[in-house]
Amino acid sequence: MRKHIVAGNWKMNNDLVQTQSLITELKKQSQTSDAEVMIAPTFTNLSAAFEALKGLEIEVIAQNMHFAESGAYTGEVSAEMLKSVGVQTVILGHSERRAYFNETDELLAKKVDAALANKMRVIFCFGEELADRKSDKHESIVENQIKKALFHLKASAFEQIVLAYEPVWAIGTGETASPEQAQDMHAFIRETLAKKYGQETANSVSILYGGSVKPGNAKEIFSKPDVDGGLIGGAALKAEDFYAIVNAF
Repeated sequence: MRKHIVAGNWKMNNDLVQTQSLITELKKQSQTSDAEVMIAPTFTNLSAAFEALKGLEIEVIAQNMHFAESGAYTGEVSAEMLKSVGVQTVILGHSERRAYFNETDELLAKKVDAALANKMRVIFCFGEELADRKSDKHESIVENQIKKALFHLKASAFEQIVLAYEPVWAIGTGETASPEQAQDMHAFIRETLAKKYGQETANSVSILYGGSVKPGNAKEIFSKPDVDGGLIGGAALKAEDFYAIVNAF
């Protein structure tokens, strides 16, 4: 059975004091859930978050990592560095990394390989721009992103991979794909996996929706058969809102 997952991506928000404050509020809201709960603070606060959440069912994950083990890559962070502070899961391919830092599918394939070689779990992001959706190219764009970054892998690798579909036009804009649009794309993604790896593998992979999920729309979005959770941005910065989304399951 696929896992339900709700992951909060804090992006470049919250200094150490703000991180500690938000974690305190998350602890107050925390309760047994049918979903795996994750938060992704900034690199500088990963260790503090991990220590503060020990013993609780909230996993601390990273927002990004480099593909190299070490070397002259100023400002970058390796898989081993993340693991050394307790992090076991990393987000790769987020639309903002692609747009602002020119991360290509080929580069992301190397990052995925590095994470898997270090026995880390990957939340792999992809999705179309508004122009792609309007020109009816959204399925081909998503298919190419998945194939170029992931289809060199063996089927067994998908035991460590979670997919996150991000319609870029619905991130931070207040726009949200309708639950039906989300379901249609998630079903297409699963079909794409099935053609390459077989239905059993496709059915085992959790696919998250990452486009302006809020307390008011989470339950309807999560009710769709191929939507297994959410990668949450803005709403993850408010403990009450975040747990309202978690409890939508």
